[in-house]
Amino acid sequence: MKVLVTGASGYIGSHTCLELLNAGHEVVGFDNFSNSSSLSIERVKALAGKPMRLEKIDLRDPDALDTLIGEGFDAVMHFAGLKAVGESVEKPQLYHDNNVLGTHHLLAAIERTSCRRFVFSSSCTVYGAVEKNPVDERHGRSAVNPYGKTKIDIEDMCYELAAEDKRWKIALLRYFNPVGAHESGKIGEDPKGLPNNLMPYVMQTAVGRREFVNVWGGDYPTHDGTGVRDYIHVVDLALGHVAALEKLDAFKGAQAVNLGAGRGYSVLEVIAAAAKAAGKTIPHKIMPRRAGDAPTIWADAALAKKKLGWAPTRDLDQMCADSWRWQKDNPDGYGAA
Repeated sequence: MKVLVTGASGYIGSHTCLELLNAGHEVVGFDNFSNSSSLSIERVKALAGKPMRLEKIDLRDPDALDTLIGEGFDAVMHFAGLKAVGESVEKPQLYHDNNVLGTHHLLAAIERTSCRRFVFSSSCTVYGAVEKNPVDERHGRSAVNPYGKTKIDIEDMCYELAAEDKRWKIALLRYFNPVGAHESGKIGEDPKGLPNNLMPYVMQTAVGRREFVNVWGGDYPTHDGTGVRDYIHVVDLALGHVAALEKLDAFKGAQAVNLGAGRGYSVLEVIAAAAKAAGKTIPHKIMPRRAGDAPTIWADAALAKKKLGWAPTRDLDQMCADSWRWQKDNPDGYGAA
């Protein structure tokens, strides 16, 4: 298939572009590079040994979207969007404009073509305060921050679109906590500024860029007092997107599917596994809880196995080993290149 990938040079987008190329698909990507580097795609092309076109386009530029999408694609994978929870609380209108209105422009441009296959990068944040674990796709949605609200709004946009036009085949992939990097150490997570996610913060501490890891909350009702999350290797996640793309014709309208490992690890367990991978102690400090953080959440991923024929294969040790290889080889991320 000829696939358009938005947010192509980002963490998950770049890994998915590589797996799409490896699977034999033709890939065209775009990004505005607000939180990513085009060097990631240069490395993707080298790893795949195949060409890939990358354009600089912003979701909020409908004319540019019309021009590119008007070239004709078999499917669109949508990763582009702002994703920092804290920033979304400070700048909710920015998140609505970029994520929700940007996606509206994207879907409108697609509608003006014959393409009706769409894979959306959703998130377990749509579940809000979790009532029980593991969480399956029938769990109610309730955003606890503006970022999560944008994911719900975009999902609803997709549900409405598919209800109006039965030709649409839409996978809403709700994934949990992506970590790790490609085993080559050539592409990985490179957040600009202070990391919002645990693993890059841990690895930047291990490589000396940070003094210690802030552990937000040490008094949760868990086995060691720290929050428990479902971590999934980014390559497994990318392969889940390829599986969804190749199974899209079996979708009826828009349907949500969890992509997770199906088990949880605590923050202290992640730090310990990272220390093992790095061969050094990683200092940390227990800090007060952050508002809105759930004590525990992990996925029921049975539907992904049944509908997509997909299941993750990489464990926490491999997630940490691959993360460390990326960070060690690229201590300043893509900025060192």
